[in-house]
Amino acid sequence: MQDLTLEHAQTLAQNAMAKATKDYGRPICVAVCDDKGFLLAFARMAGAPVRSIRISQGKAYTSARLGVTTEALLARIHREQIEVSYFCDPDLTAMPGGSPIKNSDGKLLGAIGVSGLTSAEDQTITDAMAAAVLAG
Repeated sequence: MQDLTLEHAQTLAQNAMAKATKDYGRPICVAVCDDKGFLLAFARMAGAPVRSIRISQGKAYTSARLGVTTEALLARIHREQIEVSYFCDPDLTAMPGGSPIKNSDGKLLGAIGVSGLTSAEDQTITDAMAAAVLAG
């Protein structure tokens, strides 16, 4: 895959919701953005927390802008004893649940963010979606 299209983004969102339902039995919000962090697709399952709308979008944005998972960002912040505000972007979040989407050449295509479960569960879902794209 060379570009993340609307169709790809919608498929990723559907697959993330299916995984949340199958593995956790709870609703989520899922956001997929392009390589610049701009929203391509968004879905909120019935019953997902309203706060998860913005959180999922922030996780996707952060992963796209920094090219790493939000889990990795959180680890860096703890390791270096810095705050996310040091990155001079008020829309960044270090809450786990965001993963960059890259192709097999390592090109950043976009990112996916999930919110509604525990942060670890959100991250598991986004990591699985990113791995699926990488695998083709």
